[in-house]
Amino acid sequence: MSDMKQRILFVNSEIYPYLPESDIANVGRYLPQGIQERRREIRSFMPRFGCINERKNQLHEVIRLSGMNIIIAEVDRPLIIKVASISSARIQVYFIDNEDYFRRKQPFCDASGKPFEDNDERAIFFARGVLETVKKLRWAPDVIHCQGWISHLLPAYLKKAYRDDPIFSSSKVVLSLYDDTPTTPFHPAFAQKARFGGLTQEDLAVLETPTGINLAKLAVQYADGVILGAEKVEPEIVAHCKALGLPILPFDRKALEDGSYMDAYCGFYDEL
Repeated sequence: MSDMKQRILFVNSEIYPYLPESDIANVGRYLPQGIQERRREIRSFMPRFGCINERKNQLHEVIRLSGMNIIIAEVDRPLIIKVASISSARIQVYFIDNEDYFRRKQPFCDASGKPFEDNDERAIFFARGVLETVKKLRWAPDVIHCQGWISHLLPAYLKKAYRDDPIFSSSKVVLSLYDDTPTTPFHPAFAQKARFGGLTQEDLAVLETPTGINLAKLAVQYADGVILGAEKVEPEIVAHCKALGLPILPFDRKALEDGSYMDAYCGFYDEL
């Protein structure tokens, strides 16, 4: 028991009921609850998208965690942290917010289905915002579980820019891969804008061709283990995981449907 991972940080692109039900959103909702019920300590984060009704979901700003600025492409962006409770699950969700990046009514694309041109900056802001907030919480996670493409910069930041921070000195990264890989390339300057702390141009070389597949490859490069969260993850990304020799938990539709995946995920955390 003493060897078990006790603190799990969930970094989600989607959580139900804040976004509609999907495999990612449902796992984002029910996995933290299940892990908490298995006597682990958890924290859960997602972006505060503009389609989330603050009054209905009772979001409120956490003043002591807000107020920091994150510089992206030489522009200061205020970081606002909000929190809401899912009372039936006895869990809190922290929301990363910024008026320029996350107040739109659609999460990742405009009303016509075109991806937002600044999705690269939104991913940078989200990843750095989560890590800075966890530092302010002074809560050292044993495992950081990233789900959804917008979380895919976090493993690189953790292992490079934050590697000497005592809060994260023992943190392992689990990466859940889904079928949400963006097909439209990101901004050509993604790699340049993403550089921060100890991250060099060489570390981000794969993003010189800024595709969704390459962003996932970057996340895989700095992960300690990979979970296949969907049946149709891009084969090129899966092949990259295997080439690096990473521990991989296969996709199991039945386990997702009956909830037994939570025990499998727990066991996966403990093996890292």
